Amino acid sequence: MGAVTVKGQVTIPKPVRDKLGLKAGDEVAFEAGPDGAVIIRKARGKPKPSRFENLRGRAGKGLSTAQIMALTRGE
Repeated sequence: MGAVTVKGQVTIPKPVRDKLGLKAGDEVAFEAGPDGAVIIRKARGKPKPSRFENLRGRAGKGLSTAQIMALTRGE
């Protein structure tokens, strides 16, 4: 049993994490079953890159700080 925090977070009990093979940083998917039960499973597929990963390697030599900041802001 667990409690929902004010941020909507719940700790998944260790026996469940072990059974699903979950490690820190893994993503999980939630589905509502036909009887109202919630099904939790390890998410499959490629994780989405972070918003910073998309910017990696974009700034080259000769860019000013203002230009680099504009790139990071998507301007």
